[in-house]
Amino acid sequence: LAVHIQTSRALMVISLLLGFFGIIVSVVGMKCTKVGEEDPVTKSRIAVAGGVLFILSGLCTLAAVSLYAAQVTYEFFRESTVPINARYEFGSALFVGWGAASLTVLGGSLLCCSCPAKERRGQQYYRQSQPSTAREYV
Repeated sequence: LAVHIQTSRALMVISLLLGFFGIIVSVVGMKCTKVGEEDPVTKSRIAVAGGVLFILSGLCTLAAVSLYAAQVTYEFFRESTVPINARYEFGSALFVGWGAASLTVLGGSLLCCSCPAKERRGQQYYRQSQPSTAREYV
């Protein structure tokens, strides 16, 4: 096979592996699971690590699909003896790949937003009820 196809294939395999490990790390980092540490700061850092893996996976997918699209564009406009009706064109798989890469990067970015702010790290929040003197009686 051509070099660009082999490169795209390798990038997609790397993307799949990063996405798989991103799923596992993100599930461990979710606040609703009992796996791993019970500290919420540690759990959120694990979730951020999963988000980074998802972003890397999306970027690998984007690079693979864009590399293949660039090669198709180059071959289409190159002067050759191949008739126009026998040349490759963009197919729906390229658009699905671009959409999947975009959604994967968006999901990873949302996971990265779960990192607690520096001023909130050591604080615990408790729900306070209203004192009985604050109630109005009619």
